[in-house]
Amino acid sequence: MCGIIGISAASPINQVLYDALTVLQHRGQDAAGMMTCHEGRFHLRKDNGLVRDVFHTRHMKLLKGNIGIGHVRYPTAGSSSSAEAQPFFVNSPYGIALAHNGNLTNAQDIKEEMYRTQLRHINTSSDSEILLNVFAHELHEQGQLQPKPEHFFTVVSRVLQRCQGGYAVVAMVNGHGLVGFRDPHGIRPLIYGRRETPEGPEFMLASESVALSALGFEPVRDILPGEAILISPDGEVHTQICTETSQLTPCIFEYVYFARPDSIIDGVSVYKSRLRMGQKLAEKVQREWADHDIDVVMPIPDSSRPAAMEMAKYLGVNYREGFVKNRYIGRTFIMPGQTERKKSVKQKLNAIALEFKGKNVMLVDDSIVRGTTCTQIIEMAREAGAKNVYFSSAAPEVRHPNVYGIDMPVAHELVAHGRTVPEIAELIGADKLFYQELHDLVESVQVGNPTIQEFDCAVFDGKYLAGNVDEDYLNKLAMSRSDAAKTASSKDDSVIDVYNQTA
Repeated sequence: MCGIIGISAASPINQVLYDALTVLQHRGQDAAGMMTCHEGRFHLRKDNGLVRDVFHTRHMKLLKGNIGIGHVRYPTAGSSSSAEAQPFFVNSPYGIALAHNGNLTNAQDIKEEMYRTQLRHINTSSDSEILLNVFAHELHEQGQLQPKPEHFFTVVSRVLQRCQGGYAVVAMVNGHGLVGFRDPHGIRPLIYGRRETPEGPEFMLASESVALSALGFEPVRDILPGEAILISPDGEVHTQICTETSQLTPCIFEYVYFARPDSIIDGVSVYKSRLRMGQKLAEKVQREWADHDIDVVMPIPDSSRPAAMEMAKYLGVNYREGFVKNRYIGRTFIMPGQTERKKSVKQKLNAIALEFKGKNVMLVDDSIVRGTTCTQIIEMAREAGAKNVYFSSAAPEVRHPNVYGIDMPVAHELVAHGRTVPEIAELIGADKLFYQELHDLVESVQVGNPTIQEFDCAVFDGKYLAGNVDEDYLNKLAMSRSDAAKTASSKDDSVIDVYNQTA
């Protein structure tokens, strides 16, 4: 999962880009990048690390211009080399920079086709570079010295036809403005907003609405599935649906885990959806364990806090904060490699023994993926003196890998794959274990926007809605995504990053 930003303004935007990326830091902590355009020249800075570590004063001074795009990423399949950091750019036509959030499920096929028919070379393993080259080729095919909005929409239409999967894109075309679009299913989020300044109107495209509101932009609306937006240099906004068939099926895991609670995605408040998840989970506990002996409900900070609060309320038991989080440790789900995840859990959380001693504790997490983190957390609760440790997940069992931009493990590394709930409970060391029902999760989100008829729930039900995902694709993905494969690919990262131009 990544975070993307695009800004077209009437004044320099380097600081605004920086602040927006910082707001979206939760979406990726592996690398960050920004590219701006000033007087026809691109200025780029990207590298591995957090936003605050990648951009220093000397870099910010070089990032001139009133238009730019930015990106934060975490490593997906393959290595986490800084060469994979975004944005990417090509010089022809016009000069194009692009960043994207998501995954192309037919990336290898496109790569081979581009080399055979267009003689285009892809320098990295990133599908973002592939997407950029498809966009560039289709724009070149328009053959226009001064392309009009309809030419850009034709380009996006052809990109959507060629590129399968789930993705949201921001691109900057030298002299012609800012472009954004979503895949025909709207799996990955993208929203745009506007703010008025003395110099004129300014526009932002972002993965989440919180980036807009935090910087004084008024959200206008979400980009629709299969829709493109073009913001010209003089501030004109053009939009068009660029596909004949589209249906909004957003990724439900955005609401479970990835998005900030203060974001609104496709008209749904993430915070309120998580409150409803807690209520639904409490109702399940009451149905299946009416005479429960839970003394206290505790969240695993931070994303499960709203669900835990609502669960405690509906169960009529105390809500307590039993773990203190070290905010200088990254999100363990995003960290590459099992060794780093195991090491980080106890660095990340510390138990308040007074809240555990002699109590029957219900711990609430947003989801259970590998089971490594919750196993260690349950151990910590017992060490702190808990009498019984019960565990609940605001999401159903994660049994399948994600193929649309979330670096879920391969199936055999998922704790719920091939196991029953009692078997999982025994494996992670919980006295009782409760998972959310899928229909309850869907309803928790759908209440916020009843017009959404379907969600991408592939990690729970194995139904992949886009990209012709079959067993062969999943097997190939497993070969690149396993912890063993990542460990092997990360051993050689010594090649100088030729893209890191403002280091």
